[in-house]
Amino acid sequence: MKAMIFAAGLGSRLKPITDTMPKALVSVGGKPLLQHTIEKLKLAGFNEIIINIHHFGEQIIDFVKSNNYFDIRIEFSDERENLLDTGGGIKKASHFFDDDKPFLVHNVDILSNIDLKDLYSYHINNKSVATLVCSDRNTLRYLCFDKDNFLRGWINKKTREIKSPVPNFKPVLYNHLAFSGIHIISPFIFSHMQNMTDRFSIIDFYLSICDHEKISCYSAKNSQMIDVGKLESLLLAENFLSESGL
Repeated sequence: MKAMIFAAGLGSRLKPITDTMPKALVSVGGKPLLQHTIEKLKLAGFNEIIINIHHFGEQIIDFVKSNNYFDIRIEFSDERENLLDTGGGIKKASHFFDDDKPFLVHNVDILSNIDLKDLYSYHINNKSVATLVCSDRNTLRYLCFDKDNFLRGWINKKTREIKSPVPNFKPVLYNHLAFSGIHIISPFIFSHMQNMTDRFSIIDFYLSICDHEKISCYSAKNSQMIDVGKLESLLLAENFLSESGL
């Protein structure tokens, strides 16, 4: 199975640590975040991985090489000259997903106890174009799903901004969930990206097609996850790893 790891971020919220290294190599529980992610993917059966790189990208390449590519196929999608955002990053790496099978996309700064095998099976059985792992955690920006768990819109609860292709969209009628940064995508989606610019948000892209394509939500019971994107979350992440046994 194939996967993509988003590791190109600037890691601005982890400064000053990321003044000298990429976020992907920030250590939690004695291992870089990238190693945690690769090992989790391998354990779930993903043995072909592409990693996008930008900020201190050469350090990521050297780290993977020094670990003998973790004994699987690992390639890099080089965005060092031009950071492409999430949607653009997936589009640029589309050549890697040439087996016509769904693939996983995983943010490097997300630690979780999500069963990725179950997620993959759910996606296959649901026949969606994309399946997004979501939770009901507190945030400002939420995806809005209908009673059948299909994406219908987005809301920023602070600014009250909404996005949706649904006519007369009313967020109050939908279930509000936060996106986790983990999703399964069917390669059919690339046919919708042909006319997109090089740089675009994958969430905005999902919102642009969710009125005519199935974009589903996966929200497992007892799932736990932590976004290791800022300094104050590092200690929380250490505790999470210790308590969850990951």
